[in-house]
Amino acid sequence: MRKTLLFAALALTGLAGPALAQPAKTECLAGAKPGGGFDLTCRLAGNALHAAKLIKDPMAVSYMEGGVGAVAYNHVIGTRPGDGGLVIAASSGSALLIAQGKFGKHDENAVRWVGALGTDFGVVAVAPDSPIKTLKDLIAAFGKDPGAFPVGGGGAVGSQDWMKMAMIAKEAKVDPKKMRYAALEGGGAVTTALQGGHIKIASGDASEMINLHQQGKLRILAVMSDRRLAGAFKDIPTTYEQGYTIDWPIWRGLYVGPKVSDADYKWWVDTLTKLTKTDEFVKEREARGLFAFDSLGADFDKRVKADTAKFRALAKEAGL
Repeated sequence: MRKTLLFAALALTGLAGPALAQPAKTECLAGAKPGGGFDLTCRLAGNALHAAKLIKDPMAVSYMEGGVGAVAYNHVIGTRPGDGGLVIAASSGSALLIAQGKFGKHDENAVRWVGALGTDFGVVAVAPDSPIKTLKDLIAAFGKDPGAFPVGGGGAVGSQDWMKMAMIAKEAKVDPKKMRYAALEGGGAVTTALQGGHIKIASGDASEMINLHQQGKLRILAVMSDRRLAGAFKDIPTTYEQGYTIDWPIWRGLYVGPKVSDADYKWWVDTLTKLTKTDEFVKEREARGLFAFDSLGADFDKRVKADTAKFRALAKEAGL
């Protein structure tokens, strides 16, 4: 009886084991300008966590552009490696750049991968008044005169957006390295450049472009998927439907610094696991054009590392 009472008392005072207390302040770092996929991921996590009452105060969102996430990655590792309240947005594009060594000396093992909150898909878009109406039209015209179609994407040659367009260039029998490619800082900059007439083709992500497509400010020619998507995308044809076996799913997730404590890491994993089961989260995810993809903790860590290995092979094939 005495032992039982003692254990109960210790549990109540937090001495029986590490308490998974919420960090005093939560923050999400987006490694690009506002408006792109990293910003979307931070807003999704922050808004849903607060709406579901899983955090006490609204999550702060900060921005650190440079290298499409590379500057933020190195900043966290070097300056805030143990900040348990800080999560950083990432995507499969981050894994692609890491695979090519574009995040500097740090590889995929340099941080702690927390989880994915949804999946997106690559898209290719043109201006609403473009004579190009279908992906077939684009491939035919691009094959005849690739120089007439400057392409814009988030990140430099070898980035996720470059790779998407490289696959289309190959269908047009154009050497991807000969594309007129403008490396821009995030999806917001890409759509702005398209609307301003500075580029003719925008390579990006469905969630970044669907609202502008619905508003008639750009036209998505194809979703890079092997199946027609639902909801806002139900009337947009896929690459497969148009006769091209090109797909590009994009997970959107979070990581923390390498020295974050096991207790803080577990708090994030456990809290996000609870979050993905709430109506508030589903509503926020769907509002951002994302589809279900719940991968958390050890499962997500394995996914990131498997994707990085796959992308290393893909980059080698592209001659990068």
